[in-house]
Amino acid sequence: MTTWEIVLRLGLASGAGLALGIDRELRGISAGIRTHALVALSSALITVSALMLQAEFAARGDSGMDPLRVIQGLAQAVGFVAAGAIFVSGGNVHNLTSAANIWLAAALGIAAGAGQFRLVAVGIAFGVVILTLVRLTERRLPGSGKGDDKHGRDR
Repeated sequence: MTTWEIVLRLGLASGAGLALGIDRELRGISAGIRTHALVALSSALITVSALMLQAEFAARGDSGMDPLRVIQGLAQAVGFVAAGAIFVSGGNVHNLTSAANIWLAAALGIAAGAGQFRLVAVGIAFGVVILTLVRLTERRLPGSGKGDDKHGRDR
């Protein structure tokens, strides 16, 4: 893997995280731009590292390494981080969207690290649409109660 390809993969992951974090940041939610960019970047970094290690071992004749195990471990770790963002207060569940957004940032980081650029582009597009256009539509639904985010609540 060339240095340029590494920069492209990590840069794309970081950009995906930044794009997803903007909505959270603008709404005053603690898991904002930097958090999402770092989750996506670290996911890409771990994925690229696994792929590079696999290539290195294969070049030595030892091709027993499975990069999918790295992705599995990464998914478990990100699930733990995302679950930690969710809390219940007064019978209401908070930060579900932020937790899901962190999961998406990690998935985009994994895909970027694996060099699946079209997948990342489509994932970013859908993620941004879901975070912005769907939220605007939700506000217009009668009785949704989702238009009130004045107190930093994340639904």
